[in-house]
Amino acid sequence: MASRFTACIVAAGRGERAGGSEPKQFRPLAGKPMLRWSVETFSQHRDCAEIVIACAPDQVARVEDMTQGLACPVRVVPGGTSRTASVRAAIEIADAPHVLIHDAARPGVTPALIDRLLAALEDAPGAVPVLPVADALTREDESGLVPVSRDGLMRLQTPQAFERARLTEAFTRAGEVSYPDESALARATGLPVATVPGEERNFKVTWPEDFERMASLLQPDHSGLTVSGSGYDVHRLAPGDGLTLCGVFIDCPLRLIGHSDADAGLHAITDALLGASGQGDIGQHFPPTDARWKDADSADFLRHALGLAREAGASLVHVDVTLICERPRIGPFRDAMRTRVASIMDLAPQRVNIKATTTEKLGFTGRGEGLAAEAIVTVRVH
Repeated sequence: MASRFTACIVAAGRGERAGGSEPKQFRPLAGKPMLRWSVETFSQHRDCAEIVIACAPDQVARVEDMTQGLACPVRVVPGGTSRTASVRAAIEIADAPHVLIHDAARPGVTPALIDRLLAALEDAPGAVPVLPVADALTREDESGLVPVSRDGLMRLQTPQAFERARLTEAFTRAGEVSYPDESALARATGLPVATVPGEERNFKVTWPEDFERMASLLQPDHSGLTVSGSGYDVHRLAPGDGLTLCGVFIDCPLRLIGHSDADAGLHAITDALLGASGQGDIGQHFPPTDARWKDADSADFLRHALGLAREAGASLVHVDVTLICERPRIGPFRDAMRTRVASIMDLAPQRVNIKATTTEKLGFTGRGEGLAAEAIVTVRVH
């Protein structure tokens, strides 16, 4: 087999045809961000030395966060304004003798396809996966529809595999010219490329309806056990200049007392997620006696719990939070809280629910001495 490779994943596009309010590679797909699917497949391959992800400059921190806890090293670089520029940025820092360049919008890549590409590199400096064209083809001109022969036509996929040195040389020879993919660059610069059979499940997610189709392929029978975990947290209130709840700052004459930022909402969610994935409780991971967590951002606690859940094979399904307090008023901040929790957990906003209630002036919350939060997190464990 070919020697070890660097997986270079291009994730800098906007994906506008797929709809949604954010780039498609970050949208949830079958319980995790789309990008995470292909990253995990590469990281678990025996010959993958590292993964380099090229993304939009303003998304570098986000990608670094969502690729924690993998089986091989991951580096993130700012991509360019074109695919060619992004690929160039990725291979410039690649270390392995071979590179496999892949689109983040193809989460269905399989180890078997990777193996075929690596085998082809034993006899050629480049290899790409292809599929036959099954549908009848036509083009339209001023006279109407004109049939197009399918003879010799193929559908190109990624990953596209190359000897790193030869591909780097091809980029140098091409100068500043952009190409639709690396096979086009190879042809333009005289670099031989072999073909291997592609896979239908490795299609490119392009349109809104493609998300459901891909989810059915990634989890064909929706197998796995659905599990829920519960969390509960309480913090005292005191006079102050504002507090943070469910990741959102509320400007009010109160503050929450605690070792960290005392965000009871995020603490309850963190505990619920740890419970659903069988990973203990928040006190075990972030003890209040540890000075490292003094005034810490509770979003970091939740991200840590999310990484542990993924390592345990748990995919997020839904989050439901109830905030219990007489003050501050939660209603004006409910939508912002929902958006913030969804962002931290890489969930669609409709998979997050925030509720608020009072205790009708009864108990410590009724007296305004503190507030409480309850959370239920549902996951699918595979």
